[in-house]
Amino acid sequence: MRLRKWIAAVAAVLSLGCDAALAQDYPAKPVRLMVGFAPGGIVDEVARYMADFITREMGQQAIVENRTGAAGATAMSAVARAEPDGYTLGVAISGSLVISPFVQKQMPLDVMKDLTHVASLVDAPQFIAINASLPARTAQEFIALAKGKPDGFDYGSAGMGSLPHLSAAIFAYQAGLKMVHVPYRGAQPAVADLMAGRLAMIASSVGDLRAGMEAGQIRVLLAASKDRQSYLPDVPAAPEVGLPDYLVSTWLGVVVSSATPKPVVDGIHAMVNRFLEDPATRKRLETRNIGVLKMTQPQFGDFVKQEYARWGAHVKTVGVEPE
Repeated sequence: MRLRKWIAAVAAVLSLGCDAALAQDYPAKPVRLMVGFAPGGIVDEVARYMADFITREMGQQAIVENRTGAAGATAMSAVARAEPDGYTLGVAISGSLVISPFVQKQMPLDVMKDLTHVASLVDAPQFIAINASLPARTAQEFIALAKGKPDGFDYGSAGMGSLPHLSAAIFAYQAGLKMVHVPYRGAQPAVADLMAGRLAMIASSVGDLRAGMEAGQIRVLLAASKDRQSYLPDVPAAPEVGLPDYLVSTWLGVVVSSATPKPVVDGIHAMVNRFLEDPATRKRLETRNIGVLKMTQPQFGDFVKQEYARWGAHVKTVGVEPE
């Protein structure tokens, strides 16, 4: 009996040593980055920045695989089922981890149990924007205008249960407005209708709004953040317009299968930090108005838990039913 216990203890120590060596040498072979959306959006963009960094700075090929479906959940399910060796990484958007579980009836995975939340990546706040022809120059003026419209203004979104939908719905709820949701199949058609005057309002990240802003067809009223953003210094933050709790952002993080050994998780986290500190990465993100979101691995795990609870409450508050 003692001999068997001794052999088991030695095996555990040797296994830990192998895992630690693997983490130290990571990556030692090609890396696959799973993205749950088509090329062109923020998730795909940041994943390709990371793939470029891994290939350029770490000497291993990195491949981005776009596996669309179920608002990113299809790709995250593939990550959860992958070999837990650290070479299949999920580049996850916040909606896939902390919103989809509350708005989708048939989630293909449990995002809190089937994944390890390895590292935070980037963060971009939502903005409230209106058609520039409306007689409102500020958020306060728009709120007053909307309160005087009995049937409420229309607002568009990238689809039922999407972050832009919930972001706009939370704004309306906290501002005391009655508004009508018009879901689209993606953000771009909604932005196009906002520019054309067929919608009054939208909630979106700045990237989708930029063309309409430059054309003078979209007016941005506020940032759903604690502070003003350096790239839009004239746009007030939510607390400045009387909505201190209106804090909504798109954030991205790296996830792996929950069976991945901790030393390997630590190695991936260290690699992601190197990626975020890389001057070329910083320049790319700054050009695209995307902020770095850097945490320790335990901090990111706690952050995801807090966001999961917060968005569960938000979905219930605004009355979105799972579909």
